[in-house]
Amino acid sequence: MIAILGAGKMGEALLSGVLRAGRRPSDLVVTVRREERGVLLRQRYGVEVVTNAEAARTADTLVLAVKPQDMGTLLDELEGHLSTGRLVISMAAGIPTAFIEERLPADVPVVRVMSNTPVHVDEAMSVISAGTHATEEHLKLAEELLSPVGKVLRIPESLQDAATALSGSGPAYFYYLVEAMVDAGILLGMPRAAALEMVIQSAVGAAVMLRDSGDHPVMLREAVTSPAGTTISAIRELERHGVRAAVIEAIEAARDRGRELGGG
Repeated sequence: MIAILGAGKMGEALLSGVLRAGRRPSDLVVTVRREERGVLLRQRYGVEVVTNAEAARTADTLVLAVKPQDMGTLLDELEGHLSTGRLVISMAAGIPTAFIEERLPADVPVVRVMSNTPVHVDEAMSVISAGTHATEEHLKLAEELLSPVGKVLRIPESLQDAATALSGSGPAYFYYLVEAMVDAGILLGMPRAAALEMVIQSAVGAAVMLRDSGDHPVMLREAVTSPAGTTISAIRELERHGVRAAVIEAIEAARDRGRELGGG
């Protein structure tokens, strides 16, 4: 039995992906903060909605999908209901496994996960790290759970805040760039809908080439950049405005904020 505690948008996306991968609704339970949310999930997926305490008593794997600021309250609700035979998977940004382990019975294995919003279209990047008591078996269980909704990568927990900054927040950086490119198209006289379609398809095509070709991004960029051409003129302006440095500093700032949220 798998329990998704705090089935908001990310929790629901995981629930949907797990069901599409072949799990039965009877194999899962969910918990929610609002009754109307529970009614919707029950109608949409046929899963049972239970309390956090009931989930802790009955599920073999508990996925903690609450917001970081709600983690302490959730763990308080699980106290006294969780046995050592359970696996706990945390999807809360910035919360270290040690914080969770301290509030659970001794030896309960914890796996920390950072995923991102493309989980909604089965293209998530999920990075996982083992807590003190998590074994190879527990990591494989986490991978099995997450793989239907995207790729899964193991990293040391010391890199989780960096992963949050890079891939957890990563989709927002791409959307920001798309916004800017569409605005540029409008400035140049392009209708908004046409500019958006062109930029989206360019982004999709570039991503697929980057994923499938095996070439370094520099090589792919240089293939588009002709001597004295239009692309190199644009690249020169990006470099002149320090876009590369700004991206690096922005991701560092996201990493630092992640550490603050986790109390590190």
